[in-house]
Amino acid sequence: MPAFRILIFSGTADYRHISIPAGIRALKKLAEDSASSPLPRFTADASEDAEIFNPSSLSAYKVIILLQCSGEFLNPNQLDALKTFVRSGGGVVAVHCASFAMKSSKWYGQLIGGVFDNHPEPQLGEVRLVDGEHPIMLARLPGIGASESQTSATKHQIQGSGRVWFDEWYNFEKHPREASKGIRVLLSVDEQSYAGGQLGVDHPIAWCQIFDGGRCFYTSLGHFDQAYEDEWFLGQLYGGILWAAGLA
Repeated sequence: MPAFRILIFSGTADYRHISIPAGIRALKKLAEDSASSPLPRFTADASEDAEIFNPSSLSAYKVIILLQCSGEFLNPNQLDALKTFVRSGGGVVAVHCASFAMKSSKWYGQLIGGVFDNHPEPQLGEVRLVDGEHPIMLARLPGIGASESQTSATKHQIQGSGRVWFDEWYNFEKHPREASKGIRVLLSVDEQSYAGGQLGVDHPIAWCQIFDGGRCFYTSLGHFDQAYEDEWFLGQLYGGILWAAGLA
Protein backbone atom coordinates (compact mmCIF):
# COMPACT_ATOMS: atom_id res chain seq x y z
CA MET A 1 0.00 0.00 0.00
CA PRO A 2 1.43 3.43 -0.88
CA ALA A 3 2.08 5.83 1.95
CA PHE A 4 -0.72 8.25 2.80
CA ARG A 5 -0.12 11.90 3.68
CA ILE A 6 -0.90 13.78 6.86
CA LEU A 7 -0.93 17.52 7.45
CA ILE A 8 0.44 18.85 10.73
CA PHE A 9 -1.24 22.22 11.17
CA SER A 10 -0.19 24.36 14.14
CA GLY A 11 -1.55 27.80 13.29
CA THR A 12 -2.68 29.87 16.28
CA ALA A 13 -4.79 32.99 16.67
CA ASP A 14 -4.75 33.10 20.47
CA TYR A 15 -2.55 31.44 23.11
CA ARG A 16 0.53 29.81 21.60
CA HIS A 17 2.14 26.79 23.26
CA ILE A 18 5.93 26.69 23.32
CA SER A 19 5.70 22.91 22.90
CA ILE A 20 4.53 23.23 19.27
CA PRO A 21 8.03 22.74 17.77
CA ALA A 22 8.52 19.60 19.90
CA GLY A 23 5.19 18.29 18.68
CA ILE A 24 6.05 18.89 15.04
CA ARG A 25 9.41 17.16 15.42
CA ALA A 26 7.82 14.15 17.12
CA LEU A 27 5.07 13.77 14.53
CA LYS A 28 7.53 14.06 11.65
CA LYS A 29 9.67 11.38 13.27
CA LEU A 30 6.61 9.14 13.60
CA ALA A 31 6.10 9.55 9.87
CA GLU A 32 9.73 8.69 9.15
CA ASP A 33 9.64 5.67 11.46
CA SER A 34 6.42 4.40 9.91
CA ALA A 35 8.51 3.32 6.91
CA SER A 36 9.85 0.46 9.07
CA SER A 37 6.45 -0.64 10.32
CA PRO A 38 4.32 -3.45 8.90
CA LEU A 39 1.35 -1.10 9.38
CA PRO A 40 0.43 1.53 6.76
CA ARG A 41 3.13 4.12 6.14
CA PHE A 42 2.54 7.87 6.05
CA THR A 43 4.42 11.05 5.23
CA ALA A 44 3.97 14.38 6.98
CA ASP A 45 3.85 18.00 5.88
CA ALA A 46 3.78 20.84 8.41
CA SER A 47 2.23 24.25 7.91
CA GLU A 48 0.92 27.29 9.76
CA ASP A 49 -0.54 28.94 6.67
CA ALA A 50 -4.33 28.68 6.92
CA GLU A 51 -4.57 29.19 3.16
CA ILE A 52 -3.87 25.47 2.87
CA PHE A 53 -7.45 24.95 4.06
CA ASN A 54 -9.01 24.82 0.64
CA PRO A 55 -10.62 21.78 -1.00
CA SER A 56 -7.85 21.28 -3.55
CA SER A 57 -4.98 21.32 -1.04
CA LEU A 58 -6.73 19.27 1.63
CA SER A 59 -7.69 16.57 -0.87
CA ALA A 60 -4.04 15.45 -0.85
CA TYR A 61 -4.27 14.40 2.81
CA LYS A 62 -5.92 11.54 4.64
CA VAL A 63 -5.47 13.01 8.14
CA ILE A 64 -5.09 16.54 9.50
CA ILE A 65 -3.34 17.00 12.85
CA LEU A 66 -4.63 20.09 14.65
CA LEU A 67 -1.59 20.60 16.85
CA GLN A 68 -2.27 23.16 19.58
CA CYS A 69 -4.38 25.37 17.30
CA SER A 70 -6.09 28.19 19.20
CA GLY A 71 -8.54 30.99 18.65
CA GLU A 72 -10.28 31.72 15.35
CA PHE A 73 -7.50 30.21 13.26
CA LEU A 74 -9.73 29.64 10.21
CA ASN A 75 -11.90 32.10 8.31
CA PRO A 76 -15.37 30.97 7.12
CA ASN A 77 -14.14 29.70 3.74
CA GLN A 78 -11.29 27.78 5.38
CA LEU A 79 -13.68 26.27 7.92
CA ASP A 80 -15.93 25.19 5.04
CA ALA A 81 -12.92 23.45 3.48
CA LEU A 82 -12.35 21.54 6.74
CA LYS A 83 -16.04 20.56 6.78
CA THR A 84 -15.75 19.27 3.21
CA PHE A 85 -12.62 17.31 4.14
CA VAL A 86 -14.34 15.63 7.10
CA ARG A 87 -17.56 14.98 5.20
CA SER A 88 -15.51 13.31 2.46
CA GLY A 89 -14.18 10.80 5.01
CA GLY A 90 -11.09 12.68 6.17
CA GLY A 91 -9.58 12.09 9.60
CA VAL A 92 -8.65 14.61 12.29
CA VAL A 93 -6.28 14.22 15.24
CA ALA A 94 -6.67 17.17 17.61
CA VAL A 95 -4.15 17.84 20.35
CA HIS A 96 -4.53 19.73 23.64
CA CYS A 97 -5.30 23.37 22.83
CA ALA A 98 -7.29 22.45 19.71
CA SER A 99 -10.35 22.42 21.97
CA PHE A 100 -9.65 26.13 22.68
CA ALA A 101 -10.27 27.09 19.06
CA MET A 102 -13.04 28.17 16.68
CA LYS A 103 -15.48 28.84 19.50
CA SER A 104 -17.61 30.68 16.95
CA SER A 105 -18.36 27.34 15.23
CA LYS A 106 -20.76 24.86 16.83
CA TRP A 107 -19.74 22.32 14.17
CA TYR A 108 -16.05 22.57 15.13
CA GLY A 109 -16.88 22.06 18.81
CA GLN A 110 -18.88 18.97 17.91
CA LEU A 111 -16.03 17.67 15.74
CA ILE A 112 -13.54 17.97 18.60
CA GLY A 113 -16.12 16.67 21.07
CA GLY A 114 -15.39 19.20 23.80
CA VAL A 115 -14.94 22.96 24.17
CA PHE A 116 -12.24 24.15 26.59
CA ASP A 117 -13.50 26.12 29.57
CA ASN A 118 -10.58 26.44 32.02
CA HIS A 119 -7.80 24.55 33.74
CA PRO A 120 -6.10 24.65 37.12
CA GLU A 121 -2.35 25.11 37.46
CA PRO A 122 -0.34 22.28 35.86
CA GLN A 123 0.10 19.44 38.34
CA LEU A 124 0.36 15.70 38.67
CA GLY A 125 -2.82 13.72 38.13
CA GLU A 126 -3.71 10.06 37.82
CA VAL A 127 -4.80 8.94 34.36
CA ARG A 128 -7.24 6.05 34.12
CA LEU A 129 -7.57 3.71 31.16
CA VAL A 130 -11.23 3.58 30.13
CA ASP A 131 -11.09 1.64 26.86
CA GLY A 132 -7.98 -0.49 26.51
CA GLU A 133 -9.41 -2.48 23.60
CA HIS A 134 -9.64 0.42 21.17
CA PRO A 135 -7.06 0.32 18.32
CA ILE A 136 -5.78 3.75 19.32
CA MET A 137 -4.77 2.44 22.73
CA LEU A 138 -3.38 -0.83 21.35
CA ALA A 139 -1.08 0.79 18.77
CA ARG A 140 2.65 0.14 19.02
CA LEU A 141 5.21 2.66 17.88
CA PRO A 142 6.98 1.71 14.62
CA GLY A 143 9.96 -0.54 15.13
CA ILE A 144 9.08 -1.34 18.74
CA GLY A 145 7.70 -4.72 19.75
CA ALA A 146 4.82 -5.01 22.18
CA SER A 147 7.01 -6.31 24.99
CA GLU A 148 9.63 -3.61 24.46
CA SER A 149 7.15 -0.75 24.21
CA GLN A 150 5.35 -1.50 27.45
CA THR A 151 7.23 0.28 30.19
CA SER A 152 6.24 -0.71 33.71
CA ALA A 153 3.93 2.32 33.86
CA THR A 154 2.24 1.34 30.63
CA LYS A 155 1.81 -2.26 31.81
CA HIS A 156 0.16 -1.04 35.00
CA GLN A 157 -2.18 1.14 33.02
CA ILE A 158 -3.14 -1.65 30.64
CA GLN A 159 -3.97 -3.77 33.68
CA GLY A 160 -6.40 -1.06 34.81
CA SER A 161 -4.47 0.93 37.40
CA GLY A 162 -3.43 4.54 36.93
CA ARG A 163 -0.53 6.36 35.41
CA VAL A 164 0.70 9.56 37.01
CA TRP A 165 1.09 12.37 34.47
CA PHE A 166 2.01 16.06 34.73
CA ASP A 167 -0.11 18.33 32.56
CA GLU A 168 -2.84 20.94 32.37
CA TRP A 169 -6.08 19.16 33.25
CA TYR A 170 -8.71 20.70 31.02
CA ASN A 171 -12.26 21.35 32.14
CA PHE A 172 -14.79 21.60 29.32
CA GLU A 173 -17.91 23.74 28.89
CA LYS A 174 -19.98 20.57 28.61
CA HIS A 175 -19.14 17.03 29.50
CA PRO A 176 -17.94 15.43 26.22
CA ARG A 177 -20.51 12.64 26.56
CA GLU A 178 -23.21 15.33 26.53
CA ALA A 179 -21.59 17.30 23.72
CA SER A 180 -21.68 14.36 21.31
CA LYS A 181 -23.51 11.05 21.71
CA GLY A 182 -20.94 9.28 19.53
CA ILE A 183 -18.00 9.94 21.85
CA ARG A 184 -15.96 6.87 22.83
CA VAL A 185 -13.87 7.79 25.87
CA LEU A 186 -10.39 6.25 25.97
CA LEU A 187 -8.79 7.93 29.00
CA SER A 188 -10.04 9.81 32.02
CA VAL A 189 -8.38 11.57 34.93
CA ASP A 190 -9.15 10.90 38.59
CA GLU A 191 -10.25 14.26 40.00
CA GLN A 192 -9.35 13.08 43.50
CA SER A 193 -5.70 12.92 42.43
CA TYR A 194 -5.36 16.68 41.77
CA ALA A 195 -7.02 20.01 42.57
CA GLY A 196 -9.36 21.86 40.26
CA GLY A 197 -11.40 19.24 38.42
CA GLN A 198 -14.97 20.21 37.53
CA LEU A 199 -16.46 17.27 35.61
CA GLY A 200 -16.85 14.75 38.42
CA VAL A 201 -15.93 11.10 38.72
CA ASP A 202 -16.06 10.61 34.94
CA HIS A 203 -13.63 13.25 33.61
CA PRO A 204 -12.62 12.32 30.05
CA ILE A 205 -9.28 13.55 28.72
CA ALA A 206 -8.95 11.55 25.49
CA TRP A 207 -11.68 10.23 23.20
CA CYS A 208 -12.62 9.53 19.60
CA GLN A 209 -15.72 9.55 17.46
CA ILE A 210 -17.02 9.02 13.96
CA PHE A 211 -18.50 12.39 13.07
CA ASP A 212 -20.18 13.86 9.99
CA GLY A 213 -18.62 11.30 7.66
CA GLY A 214 -15.10 11.45 9.10
CA ARG A 215 -13.19 10.44 12.20
CA CYS A 216 -11.72 12.52 15.01
CA PHE A 217 -9.38 11.57 17.87
CA TYR A 218 -8.80 14.20 20.55
CA THR A 219 -6.39 14.23 23.48
CA SER A 220 -6.23 17.05 26.00
CA LEU A 221 -2.72 15.95 27.03
CA GLY A 222 0.42 17.44 25.51
CA HIS A 223 1.01 20.84 27.11
CA PHE A 224 4.71 20.30 27.78
CA ASP A 225 7.66 19.39 25.53
CA GLN A 226 8.30 16.24 27.54
CA ALA A 227 5.02 14.70 26.34
CA TYR A 228 6.44 14.49 22.82
CA GLU A 229 9.33 12.36 24.04
CA ASP A 230 7.09 9.93 25.92
CA GLU A 231 6.48 6.51 24.35
CA TRP A 232 3.06 6.10 25.93
CA PHE A 233 1.76 9.44 24.65
CA LEU A 234 3.35 9.11 21.21
CA GLY A 235 1.81 5.66 20.87
CA GLN A 236 -1.63 7.24 21.26
CA LEU A 237 -0.87 9.85 18.59
CA TYR A 238 0.39 7.10 16.29
CA GLY A 239 -2.70 4.99 16.91
CA GLY A 240 -4.88 8.08 16.51
CA ILE A 241 -3.38 8.82 13.09
CA LEU A 242 -3.95 5.28 11.84
CA TRP A 243 -7.47 5.13 13.26
CA ALA A 244 -8.42 8.56 11.89
CA ALA A 245 -7.19 7.38 8.49
CA GLY A 246 -9.46 4.33 8.77
CA LEU A 247 -6.44 2.03 8.75
CA ALA A 248 -6.05 0.93 12.37
